[in-house]
Amino acid sequence: MGEERYHDKHPFHRRLIAGTLDRAQIQAWVANRYYYQKQIPVKDAAILANLPSAAHRRVWIARIVDHDGEEEGMGGTASWFALARAVGLDEEEVRSERAVAAGTRFAVDAYVQFARTRPWIEAVASSLTELFGPPVMERRVVAMVEKYPWIDPAGLSYFKRRIPLARRDADSALEWVLREATTPELEQRCVDALRFKCDVLWCMLDATALACGVFE
Repeated sequence: MGEERYHDKHPFHRRLIAGTLDRAQIQAWVANRYYYQKQIPVKDAAILANLPSAAHRRVWIARIVDHDGEEEGMGGTASWFALARAVGLDEEEVRSERAVAAGTRFAVDAYVQFARTRPWIEAVASSLTELFGPPVMERRVVAMVEKYPWIDPAGLSYFKRRIPLARRDADSALEWVLREATTPELEQRCVDALRFKCDVLWCMLDATALACGVFE
């Protein structure tokens, strides 16, 4: 699934890595993805509410704390604002969501609704894009440092911090899916959930590319 459908294959992401995006296009990507970053803990709270045991919830709740932080100014979302400042965006403008494309909002909201309404094992399976994320984030950091010297490297802390957390989260989610998906039908539903999440990430880049005039 990762080789076929993960969003590092998207033309916009390929241009990001190649260093061919301009400042406004980088800013559009950061501003659009903010809506996804903002909704990640909402999605995780929805999954948390559907988990079958306290043991599961004790594991999953760490994801919410990672993004929201234990206090104001901490966590992954705060780190995303640091990236926004590093690419020259005003934090309050990003918070306003005026730059969020309709397609991005639609895709992210569909993901939150999926997490809220689908059986918990399918919702957990949808998070397994984190299996593919760490090497992509590593390449992204290298490319942004080398290809976009105008970006303050201090703003890349989100990705550096997220790489080991994504590996941790993927390991626990994969363990649950492998243990619980005990029939061919349930296995397929988990695969379909992961495919859906890949489509969400792809649609976000489609919307971003359309909004800032990047086309193949």
